[in-house]
Amino acid sequence: LFGAAGALWSVAAPAKVYLYEPTLQSGTIEASDPMVGVALPGATPAEYQAHLLWNLRSGLNVAALQCQFSPFLRTVDNYNGVLAPHSRELDRAYRALEGYFRRVHGNGGPRRFDDYSTQTYNNFSSLQAQLGFCQTAGRIGKEALARPKGQLGQLAAARMRELRSSLTPHQDPLTF
Repeated sequence: LFGAAGALWSVAAPAKVYLYEPTLQSGTIEASDPMVGVALPGATPAEYQAHLLWNLRSGLNVAALQCQFSPFLRTVDNYNGVLAPHSRELDRAYRALEGYFRRVHGNGGPRRFDDYSTQTYNNFSSLQAQLGFCQTAGRIGKEALARPKGQLGQLAAARMRELRSSLTPHQDPLTF
């Protein structure tokens, strides 16, 4: 009897913080869509792609810091697990953004890139929508782990709208 119960507990269950999940806006997003993040006036298509990927990485990083209240979401493990296999793609995005700020702002580029980074991180922080954000980031991080090298940008295009939408507060009908 106890063996059967133990076997049932060993089956992985999806990590949830809502009993009834909120409906979030989803669907593919263009890299230049203002919903992605901080505006990049005059960016090239490659710089916008880097911006999209960097926003996904930033969102998953904020989730790793902000969502540790639920070990079931595995946001820290997911984020850390994504970095090494996707390091080349992330490095290219970083260098493209660094180049954008240097090109557009000259000697002030590094400072502007720091400001951009700070604002990008801050835009993913939300106390009122923390539960929905954490749950969504947990799922996206898990999917990022399964992506082959070089395909993290495709995941960003497919899931950024949902990640940004999760920052809107939602009330679970069974909570008070």
